[in-house]
Amino acid sequence: MAHQSAEVHTDGKTNMPASAEGQPSADADAVIVKQRPGIVIAVFIATVAVFVAVFKFPPILDYPNHYARMWLLAGGIHTPPFQQIYTIDWNRSFTNVGIDLLAYWLGPLIGVSLLARSLLFLAIVLPPLGAIALHRRLHAGSYYWQIAILYFAWCATLIGGFINFQIGLGMALLFATADHALQSRNWLSLFAWRLLAGLLLTVMHIFSLGFYVALVCGLEFSPTLAALRSPRDFLRLCGRLVVAMVACALPAICLFLYQPVLPNGGDGGLGASWNDNPVLILSNLMSAIWSYTLLADMLLLIPIALICSNAMRTRRLTLHAGLAVTAVGLLLLACVSPRHVLGTGWISWRFPIMAALAAMIMICPLPRLSRKQAFSVLAVLTVVTLGRTAWIGFNWWEADSEVTDVRTVLAAVPQGSAILPVTMQSKDGPRIADPRYFAWSQDTFRHLPTLAVPYAHSFVPTVFTAKGKQPLGVLPPWSDIAVPEGNLFSISVLDCPHEIEGISGFTPYLLHWRQRFDFILLVNADVEDRFGGTIPGGVTSVAETPFAKLYAIDKTFAPSADAPPPKSCAAFAAENH
Repeated sequence: MAHQSAEVHTDGKTNMPASAEGQPSADADAVIVKQRPGIVIAVFIATVAVFVAVFKFPPILDYPNHYARMWLLAGGIHTPPFQQIYTIDWNRSFTNVGIDLLAYWLGPLIGVSLLARSLLFLAIVLPPLGAIALHRRLHAGSYYWQIAILYFAWCATLIGGFINFQIGLGMALLFATADHALQSRNWLSLFAWRLLAGLLLTVMHIFSLGFYVALVCGLEFSPTLAALRSPRDFLRLCGRLVVAMVACALPAICLFLYQPVLPNGGDGGLGASWNDNPVLILSNLMSAIWSYTLLADMLLLIPIALICSNAMRTRRLTLHAGLAVTAVGLLLLACVSPRHVLGTGWISWRFPIMAALAAMIMICPLPRLSRKQAFSVLAVLTVVTLGRTAWIGFNWWEADSEVTDVRTVLAAVPQGSAILPVTMQSKDGPRIADPRYFAWSQDTFRHLPTLAVPYAHSFVPTVFTAKGKQPLGVLPPWSDIAVPEGNLFSISVLDCPHEIEGISGFTPYLLHWRQRFDFILLVNADVEDRFGGTIPGGVTSVAETPFAKLYAIDKTFAPSADAPPPKSCAAFAAENH
């Protein structure tokens, strides 16, 4: 008996083969079904929204610092004592100012708390949603593979708090989707669109502009290699690529000529450092998936890889050749780009997530699935993506008490004080599952002390004020004890004047700290410090919680000149020189 064929309609209804008795036959399981990932995507968005609403300051490295700067830009700069400390100058940068502009214009209207949470929400959901939109455009429909794209919402650049960059990634993907739709129209409207997109992306983040250019070039290349079959077609492709790159880059060039300022490390040089061995390069590539625990990240990636490999083995995978070229190019950039340059950290982190998103868009594994196959794929991808999101939420819940501790001790700080932030540098390193750390044991609590700006109305030397990246500047004499981007040093170094002098080039605020600051804010206080964790003399405990402690500084205290230096000084010198 011949099998009856199944027919799939555009409305999603399927004619199922029936037996002679009018009942569905056993072949019903082989019917190709319409894939509907929308519900899972909606659940993911709703879950992220709940997390962002519940946890005001999740363990996202740069986020508290961004919050403090946004609070100042939204009007806090007019609150004493900040009129004498900070200034706003929009000529300090032509890029990386997207959230700053929103804070300046929208912050006073809707409040910084709502704005900051909304921006964090967009930083999480926009990149995967933009990738899903472009995937649907290129592969003409909805597929369960689009659920897998949600996995890449969580990566090192997100946990690092690169808010402008993350939002810019999503904008670039959405703009590329619109660009693809406009390619069938006249060249003038397409050129005008690319000018507008280039302007918005430049203002948001210069790397998002680069991502958009890479996507546009891949889309111009077409889904196949047809453009390489003849010299004439190849020359036409090159012409289109040149026109596209000029249109996209022209706004950035004009803005730079108007405001020719770039970030730097303070010495006028590039200050470049590189991932110069295979281990560092491989670790850098892992930043595309690295959140709080790499082991969990990799385990949850395995089902996605198995689905993809099964599609390749059974030859049920479609590929967009143009975006494949884009993904490979971004992967090569991830391998050769510097780790730090021009006073900006983790440059090389930006390219792996771009390459990963482009790679997820360029393929469509298993576009046709039977009912049983569809259920299996849907179940696996739902567990992976929502399970990983739940794992992130668990880490946020664990770290929430640390934020509470910091805000508790800050309540004891008088308005207008100067606060010196320090830490206990863990002797044993992070635990296997520890939301205080993420990729390469980077600490997520480093910028929690900057919450003293909005909550204690007090000065902290490490608020982001880098020329070329932020419009916020520091006025003298406060500029003598402020750094554009700062780290936390062990409290043990405070009793080591010779060691302080050795690192004063990038931590000038530690020099004469007793005279310059009113309080010491110690974070990560419940771990054993690898240098000993010695509390300096001449300070008095004011407030204590497990994670954070506040000490008042006696400015009249003078250490004995005959006292031997603590053992922590030699240990610190050995590690940092």
